[in-house]
Amino acid sequence: MSDNHLTLYKLIILFMLDRVDFPLTTSQLSQFILDKGYTDYFSFQQAVSELEDAEFIRAEQIRNTTQYHLSPEGKEALDLFEYKISAAIKDDVYNYFTAEQIHLRNEVEVYATYYPAKRQEYMVQCTILERNETMLDLKINVPTLDQATMICDTWQEKSNDIYQYLVNQLWGAEN
Repeated sequence: MSDNHLTLYKLIILFMLDRVDFPLTTSQLSQFILDKGYTDYFSFQQAVSELEDAEFIRAEQIRNTTQYHLSPEGKEALDLFEYKISAAIKDDVYNYFTAEQIHLRNEVEVYATYYPAKRQEYMVQCTILERNETMLDLKINVPTLDQATMICDTWQEKSNDIYQYLVNQLWGAEN
């Protein structure tokens, strides 16, 4: 693989992160790049790794998911070299975001994680963000790892209903 190809993959990743106002996961980035056939998984991983090493992107680990944010240095590099990304690739990115925007945002703005608490119990933290503002941050202490895992696994699917239920109960359904 030539350096020019690797540079292009890095620029695509920076371009994608610059076009959204929320972080993207490894899976979301790779899905686009691999589905479009721009490169293979190993080259994609190399590009991500080199972007992290250069501090052009910042990784944040949330449970078993890595979310990436564009750093100011990454934005500066993109501004200097964006011209190397063809209009066709930019169109592919825009089309991908148009089709997947709500799904992509929900994946990163609704998340749950758990960690060990006292007495061999687990604390589960379920969060809903909207434009980087916390809408709901719920912590639940559970006695088993199985319960913690189950809550985290179902939070994405049920978070909207739970949020609405809490608002209705606290605000009053008649208001």
